[in-house]
Amino acid sequence: MKYEPVKNYIGGKLTEASGEKLDVYSPIDGSVISQVTLSTTSDVDKAVQAAKEAFPAWSNTTIKERVQVFFRYKQLLEENMDELSKLVQEENGKTYDEAKAEVLKSAELTEFACSLPQLTAGELLEVSRGVECREEFYPVGVVASITPFNFPNMVPNWTIPNALALGNTMILKPSEIVPLSANRIAELLTEAGLPKGVFNVVHGAQEAVEAICDHPDIQAVSFVGSTRVAKIVYQRGCSNLKRVMALGSAKNHLIVLPDANVEMTASNVAASMTGCAGQRCMAASAMVAVGNVEHIIEKLCEEARKIIPGKNLGAVISKKAKERIESYITEAEQQGAKILVDGRNYKVEGKENGFYVGPTVIDYVKPDMRIAKEEVFGPVLSIMRTDDLDEAIKIENSSQYGNAAAVFTQNGSYAKYVAERASAGMIGVNIGVPVPREPFSFGGWNDSKFGVTDVTGKSSIAFWTKLKKTTIKWNPESRVNWMS
Repeated sequence: MKYEPVKNYIGGKLTEASGEKLDVYSPIDGSVISQVTLSTTSDVDKAVQAAKEAFPAWSNTTIKERVQVFFRYKQLLEENMDELSKLVQEENGKTYDEAKAEVLKSAELTEFACSLPQLTAGELLEVSRGVECREEFYPVGVVASITPFNFPNMVPNWTIPNALALGNTMILKPSEIVPLSANRIAELLTEAGLPKGVFNVVHGAQEAVEAICDHPDIQAVSFVGSTRVAKIVYQRGCSNLKRVMALGSAKNHLIVLPDANVEMTASNVAASMTGCAGQRCMAASAMVAVGNVEHIIEKLCEEARKIIPGKNLGAVISKKAKERIESYITEAEQQGAKILVDGRNYKVEGKENGFYVGPTVIDYVKPDMRIAKEEVFGPVLSIMRTDDLDEAIKIENSSQYGNAAAVFTQNGSYAKYVAERASAGMIGVNIGVPVPREPFSFGGWNDSKFGVTDVTGKSSIAFWTKLKKTTIKWNPESRVNWMS
């Protein structure tokens, strides 16, 4: 194995978990690159106790001091960019450029956390003569973050810098499929000066997630994954009186009008459907073609064929994922859809055991087909056709999900019309992947998110803190009215 077996990181040191062992595969060539031991309930408790012990000192450190760690952490992310990118590439299977973009986004997220002293200064107001009201942000305590396989570096950093800078201590439970990046993050945070026990990593599967949801000393849980599991985590965590923010699946619709810029639309849609091999919650998976857009579809297929697995398209995460994705394509074909670009049964020379699916464009998909409704999580685009913009919006709104939606047009009134009516938390106009940049927050609607705040940006402050309101009166001789 290329890497040492992966252990938990608790209280500033590596600790062996007590569950079963699991091989870690590289999707690039199917080879075993490491092994991880899964955590049990008792292992999670050890991490919680370490975080609980570290909380008083860390929370009583001023936020100006706390963010100094993250200034250094951002610098370390940048200094170790190549190593971190290659690590993401090996365990996740994405291209090097995609992995590097992921780590660069982690640096941006950390940069935002460094601004939190200015955003959480609180307020002070003299509400009546001689009477002041003060509002201050306090950390909620020990928190947990459960993250998926598709962004081993970035998604943990959606939560780590903000939650810790705001004074909480944390347990991270990364996907057991991609455990390597999480431990490297822990090492860099320690190198940046984070005290022992403030950040801990437990590796595991269902038992570890359930232990996090049930543990009485964990006050808040963030989750990113499928909607099926997000609902379970949200319900279980809330039933144990925790704050829970759970991000789930997506089925993002791109509405394409005949007046759309052909080159920009085709390249944007192709990049959106294939980026990270389609394994991201912002990927374009459904295109709604309004009217005669044959010229755009033709160019889209041309662009899709330029994206080659093993060159500028990464692998999907596992053999099981490859089989699942290809089964969606085959089922759609059997139901009458037309395959314009077929990525099934793709083999990369020299990496025949890797898990690859080529770009796939499927036309004449009906809204009631399974591929039109469910998240495929692969480099697959389903095209549905309509002659009416309102019908296109109706198709988008009929989805149970609501992560993102986009419209491609050169008409500002049409763009505004769609943006106002699409049932999604993130909207793009001529942008295939409408991810907000900091300080704007990331989060969807409907069954794509459970909870009342977003995971990044200014919105996340409300999740990771609680407000203390203090009313003060010193001078009894002041004029008194009903407000005092």
